[in-house]
Amino acid sequence: MTASDPCFLSVAEAASLIAAKRLSPVELVQAYLARIERLNDTLHAYVRLLPDEALAAARSAEAEIAAGRHRGPLHGIPIGLKDIYDTAGVATEGGSRLCLGRVPAADATTTRLLKQAGAILLGKLTTWEFAIGGTAFDTPFPPARNPWDPERDPAGSSSGSGAAVAAGLCAMAMGSDTGGSIRWPAAWCGLAGLKPTYGRVSRAGIMPLSFSLDHAGPLTWTVEDAAIVLQAIAGHDPHDPASADRPVPDYRAALVSSDLRGVRLGIARSMFERDCPSSGAMGTAFETAVEVLRGLGAAVAEIELPPLALYNARALRSTRRHCASGRRITVPWPATG
Repeated sequence: MTASDPCFLSVAEAASLIAAKRLSPVELVQAYLARIERLNDTLHAYVRLLPDEALAAARSAEAEIAAGRHRGPLHGIPIGLKDIYDTAGVATEGGSRLCLGRVPAADATTTRLLKQAGAILLGKLTTWEFAIGGTAFDTPFPPARNPWDPERDPAGSSSGSGAAVAAGLCAMAMGSDTGGSIRWPAAWCGLAGLKPTYGRVSRAGIMPLSFSLDHAGPLTWTVEDAAIVLQAIAGHDPHDPASADRPVPDYRAALVSSDLRGVRLGIARSMFERDCPSSGAMGTAFETAVEVLRGLGAAVAEIELPPLALYNARALRSTRRHCASGRRITVPWPATG
């Protein structure tokens, strides 16, 4: 990882160079494709690469920018999509044998918005089967590996998304989070992972797991990059019944201020002191982060949650009751899929 390697530029850095015509989208795509060719057989971040389409999109972006039609900070930026995001004419298979050969007729709303912003799709990224269940070796595609140590797991279910960004195989990647599937890979791969507020980003055209808990969001190198992506994908979508019809603020501009007065933070220490005890080093890092936030003006309060074991017992009891009843549980497929 060197400062001269374009594959490790942040989205904001690459966007600035592209806008100034100091970095070619074609050369950037070529650099990513070369790196993917070298590393993907080890990391298994991509399940499907789109080199011809990516290069064609890069040439188009370069021509538009040269002609003065620059669309914004994602124009010419190479990205990857977790393989639960529908892509028109390109297979979206959710990491499952049940969906092999499934080719959507239309893009997911987020896919469409990223393309409109000028982002260039390099390919589809590895996911746990249907975005749940854990790392498995009996799925159609090998599980993604952690680029910091390929013997280790990148977490999931947005496993390929985390691995791809951390390894410099795309500038940013879209994941999904139902119970931690953006936040875990971000933590295990050393990235910024954003789980947006429910209703802020459309899930239309994304394979569902739990309608009331699913979120779509980015994995990036920096918080600024996450703000850039959120700006492009946030907004009301009538195709997602849970989509919020609220104004979209300027997320990047909000990063200028470090004043957190008025922000309230709750700390549930029992979760990492009693239920899942953390290491000493992690605990120290956590306390340091809390003090930084407190120093910036945030109000910090201690809160108490019921033991995690109660949640697990309740979930297990519910599953056993459904299985004993013999009823089949189905999940509605999104109308745009």
